[in-house]
Amino acid sequence: MPSYEHRKARARIRLLNPDGSPASGRKVQADQVTHAFLFGCGAFDAVAMAGEKDDARRAALEDRMNKWLGLFNYGTLPFYWGRYEPEEGKTAFRETMAAARWLQERGVKTKGHPLCWHTVCAPWLLQYDNREILRRQLERVRREVTAFKGVVDMWDVINEVVIMPVFDKYDNAVTRICRDLGRIRLVKEVFAAARESNPGAVLLINDFNTSASYEILLEGLLEAGVPIGAIGIQSHQHQGYWGLEKLNDVLARFSRFGLPIHFTENTLISGDLMPAHIVDLNDWQVTSWPSTPQGEERQAAQAAEMYETLFAHPLVQAITAWDFTDGCWLGAPSGVIRQDGSVKPVYEKLRALIHGAWETHETLTADADGFLTFSGFKGDYTLHADDRTASFSLRGQLDTEIRLK
Repeated sequence: MPSYEHRKARARIRLLNPDGSPASGRKVQADQVTHAFLFGCGAFDAVAMAGEKDDARRAALEDRMNKWLGLFNYGTLPFYWGRYEPEEGKTAFRETMAAARWLQERGVKTKGHPLCWHTVCAPWLLQYDNREILRRQLERVRREVTAFKGVVDMWDVINEVVIMPVFDKYDNAVTRICRDLGRIRLVKEVFAAARESNPGAVLLINDFNTSASYEILLEGLLEAGVPIGAIGIQSHQHQGYWGLEKLNDVLARFSRFGLPIHFTENTLISGDLMPAHIVDLNDWQVTSWPSTPQGEERQAAQAAEMYETLFAHPLVQAITAWDFTDGCWLGAPSGVIRQDGSVKPVYEKLRALIHGAWETHETLTADADGFLTFSGFKGDYTLHADDRTASFSLRGQLDTEIRLK
């Protein structure tokens, strides 16, 4: 059985009455309200909801996001340059900020994805030479990171760098400058711009390539002093579940850097699998890709095993399910709810772990000196004593006083 003791901390709380005296013998309920660990999902529907003017469609998006909030505490928001700014100077700032604030108000941490990527790149950049493209790319990084500071403080700064300079499906501005500058210099430039704009932000590099090529790139970046806050690993499994052997191999190889690891884009399929001969997942285009009862049970079991393995690993800090609803990326049945809004077995399985087995709820009684002691999963808590409440955060060993008001 996996051990999760490193996900827990011990609390010693001296409970005081409103007059400051020890609350001896007082019975209280300690309830965890959120995790320190980041259980995430793509939150693109929050942006769509913010920009939706049709009442019926907005109501459907709100219902979907309420189900989202019932499972996750961490959301990825879209900043694909070609969609965020399809015409130079005309951005999706308003609806994206509205979505980020909506999530923040509900206790959700957010990440922007991505600031620099050769795919979904702004086509209008191609009118400029490489020097001007780089200037505008760095300006773009500073603009977004500065504007969203305090609301979005985590960023996939650059995406899929391993393939970036050799990407040849179509011409794009970012591949041009990556070929010109080289991978390490481009990564260093965009990270420096992000760090300058928000010194407290968590900055990620993100890639689907889990081969030695990514490891070699990371070695070079760290030697060059790039301030990587976490290693992002994509785990799109449209062609079948990685399984424990591959999962543990990836964890072992990328753990050697001693950096936090985020599984940034996780998909597991609840229908027929994509054929094994497909090299680029984007090349698989089908008119219909249904979820099946057998596939849904398989998806739920695989997700549970994967989450249990990742939650047990001390360097893993986040897991993000990529699609909340079936039929999103590539039309795949990779969501945790169906297209009609009903929840799938994987939703219930993850909920049983995140808000069941891995969440702490304790009934406690203060001793003669007013002390409460317990061990719980790291996160934020509320204490309830009759009609009085108090809040505290458990991130490491806690020794504190709380006065009931």
